[in-house]
Amino acid sequence: MAAASAQCGGGLSLCLASAGAVKALSIAAFTLAWTHSIEKSAWQEDWLVTPAGLTLQQARVKGTGAGMEPPPEARLVDGWFQWSPPPAPRAEVVLGNSGAAGEWHLCQEGHCQTLSEIIGHPIGANVTTMSVCENP
Repeated sequence: MAAASAQCGGGLSLCLASAGAVKALSIAAFTLAWTHSIEKSAWQEDWLVTPAGLTLQQARVKGTGAGMEPPPEARLVDGWFQWSPPPAPRAEVVLGNSGAAGEWHLCQEGHCQTLSEIIGHPIGANVTTMSVCENP
């Protein structure tokens, strides 16, 4: 995969590959945020970048509906259904974009950017692949 060859700084980074571009971000944790394309409800996931892969720490959804039912262990906190799935590191996470609800946003320390802003050009409906990239 192209993202595996991206390099920056030392240690681990988050690699994003989309629309012919690869970006490596020197971050250890981030929130992925988007709007559900049918229900138009906000969804957020907190991720860690680890040597074992990308690990989902917590998920939140602002409402329920088609394809976004929270699991039984979810708790309603400040209007968000929140839960922490069992840790399962993933080698990569593939993000699709139907174009029906706007873009994915990647947030760190309260600052969010669209994937197009991060990649540096519009990615449109192209798939974006997130993975861990190791840097020398």
